[in-house]
Amino acid sequence: MDIHLSATEASPIERAAVDAALGPRDTRPPPRDRLLPALWAVQSRVGHIGEGALSYICERLDVPPAEAYSVASFYALFSLDPSAGQPLVAHVCDDIACRAAGAEQICARLETALGPPGTPTSDGRATWRRASCLGQCDRAPAALVMAAGSQPIERALAPVDPPALQTALRDGALSPATDAETATLPRIGGASLRLLRRVGRIDPTSLDDYRAHGGYEALRRAVRLGPDGVIREVVDAKLVGRGGAAFPTGRKWEAVAHAAARPHYLVCNADESEPGMFKDRVLMEHDPFAIIEAMTIAGYATGCEQGYVYVRGEYPLAFSRLRNAVAQAQAKGLLGDDVLGRGFRFDIEPRRGAGAYVCGEETALFSSIEGYRGEPRNRPPFPTQSGLFGRPTAVNNVETLVNVLEILREGGPAFAAIGTRDSTGTKLFCVSGRVDRPGVYEVPFGTTLRALLDLAGGLPAGRTLRAVLLGGAAGSVIPPEQVDMPLTFEAARARGVALGSGAVIVFDDTVDLRRILLRVAAFFRDESCGQCVPCRIGTVRQEELLERLVSGRPHSSVRDELALLADIGRAMRDASICGLGQTASTAVESAVRELKLFADGGDT
Repeated sequence: MDIHLSATEASPIERAAVDAALGPRDTRPPPRDRLLPALWAVQSRVGHIGEGALSYICERLDVPPAEAYSVASFYALFSLDPSAGQPLVAHVCDDIACRAAGAEQICARLETALGPPGTPTSDGRATWRRASCLGQCDRAPAALVMAAGSQPIERALAPVDPPALQTALRDGALSPATDAETATLPRIGGASLRLLRRVGRIDPTSLDDYRAHGGYEALRRAVRLGPDGVIREVVDAKLVGRGGAAFPTGRKWEAVAHAAARPHYLVCNADESEPGMFKDRVLMEHDPFAIIEAMTIAGYATGCEQGYVYVRGEYPLAFSRLRNAVAQAQAKGLLGDDVLGRGFRFDIEPRRGAGAYVCGEETALFSSIEGYRGEPRNRPPFPTQSGLFGRPTAVNNVETLVNVLEILREGGPAFAAIGTRDSTGTKLFCVSGRVDRPGVYEVPFGTTLRALLDLAGGLPAGRTLRAVLLGGAAGSVIPPEQVDMPLTFEAARARGVALGSGAVIVFDDTVDLRRILLRVAAFFRDESCGQCVPCRIGTVRQEELLERLVSGRPHSSVRDELALLADIGRAMRDASICGLGQTASTAVESAVRELKLFADGGDT
């Protein structure tokens, strides 16, 4: 096609960054799916993606500049304005768990010391911005600091120390993280750990240590069973997806394995962006080889030769450790053209997102990998028929895949004996908010919500439980009188709620729940991709309406406003393309229904 490029030239540094990501120039342009890695290369080197750099990327990839700009501008972690693209940026979370832990006070201190969000420091080298959930809810409040350069540094500061953050921004310098700073381990939910049993016990950078703790035994058993035998074990285990939809994993794998079209693709959805979620981060940071082994088994069973693990952009340590795990597995013949010397090919490429909640939706994730805006697609066709690059695709989240190792270790029927009839195995729950010991807890399905909160140490002394947000921003509010509910898919459905992917955010009587709901509404308004009208307009109207209620300035009456709120929620549920719009009102409506927050005389 005819590509009309900008007259602005890329700097030598920008060109070198792009060439490092795309490889040497030749007569054939790289595929378009290299667009996101190329954008990351420039952002990490310079601190922003300038017009010249974008033009050079378009030249290398043969992509129209307007399309490349639409992709780059889609993601929160990319900066396109040179005047606003400082080399050092602190993204300060002000989302649900961090807000409950004092994020607003931290933002107020930063604003007093450094100016409003986006204001450069006096030397123009640094700035700070408010951010949605960073996946550090167990260590709230949190910030992600990113320093561009020839050796870029990215660090999660959690819990954040405001004076230290201010010093780093004023000095325009950031030291690399140490193991002590990054190795905060999860709390555990009992003595018999399964998914978490290696976390904290192995060196996550060592393949040899992983193998010394049982690593790759499951892959060897998978090869002995054969593809059909592996799928049979997964079906017998009654494993369902742990990402929120709870679709039977075995059925999904069968559909891909039997699809006639080739090639098949495998995608590990590690874009864990739901506020209150951090379990996949813990697994990726502390047991990355388990994810690589599980993906290899899934690829073998479904006839996939290529896999992608798509990691959310706010998880730099997880991305680094997965890349290291892939490289070591490739070097030892555990990935590549002849895995284990058994004649099957499977390889993995880690891809990094750039700050878009909607990319956790599987079809939006496909679009992102392919080099397009992360916008969801209409279904059907379903991914098992036409997914990544239009081919049959098996997509599972991190926790789902790691369960496959346990299934092959003990057999499908033994796995199915844990938990309940319809909710088998164990589940990872992320407990955060107003509890004494926030963290990841692994418990059998059927454990009650009350027992889970007890594992997390309960509420701070002297405080009273106000509510639990189950399932994150897209979840439901559980009032105190319902905390004895069993944590199973069937019990949740019976109560008209959803477990989601396992977020449990606890609020006591010190938390202003009205402000929390307003932040939930702001989150969905900000994260809507804007593709469909019900979500694009509905999320805005929901936030506006809640702002009126919270500020005590309703139109006509509170009763009328609540009726309108219900109408907006119904329109988003019924007509939105993807789950973002379909669940954007769930937490708000459940809080209004269960807690009567905006009833006359209701408390906060």
